Amino acid sequence: MTEKMQETATKTTNLLVAGVGGQGVITATHLLSQVALAEGYDVKQNDVVGMSQRGGSVVSHLRFGQEVASPLVSAGAADLLLSFEMLEALRYMHWLRPGGLLIYNLLRINPSTVAAGFAEYPGDVRERIEASWERTLPVDGNALAQQAGNPKTANVVLLGAVSVHLTFSEEAWLSVIEENVPPKTVEANHRAFALGRQAGKA
Repeated sequence: MTEKMQETATKTTNLLVAGVGGQGVITATHLLSQVALAEGYDVKQNDVVGMSQRGGSVVSHLRFGQEVASPLVSAGAADLLLSFEMLEALRYMHWLRPGGLLIYNLLRINPSTVAAGFAEYPGDVRERIEASWERTLPVDGNALAQQAGNPKTANVVLLGAVSVHLTFSEEAWLSVIEENVPPKTVEANHRAFALGRQAGKA
């Protein structure tokens, strides 16, 4: 298992969550922020949505610690990058600090330029990610969401993988998930989180 990030009373932890509109990036970042708040941290969050509500690039900044002044993560300073799509992982990789952790979903979503026929989706994205960054953790979030019984829980699968590398308690995660998802989906989301935690320990 990769080493957990060590938060101290004086350290601010910087996370970047990237993906494509419609994947639940902002929802996932909100859940992350609520868990950090529940664990007693000061939290700042900022969301940047692309030109298109669905299909455009979306990135959320999240910082937590004893006292956090700014919500924005500086390029080259992120402790962890969580990407919901492979090309977005490649796009935002430079935001990681040296030794930072990249967790990315094994999913390909064609950008608008590819869908319109103006460009091609690189066939070697995963290979380029692995060659470019030392600490990576690929997760098949969508397949695990199907296994959990609800394909819409892929974002919670990915949060489960992230949870292994943060010091928040599992109880806090489960409580926040239960409070923020539709009641009829709680069990599926809990299963998705558990499957993600298993993947995060790989």
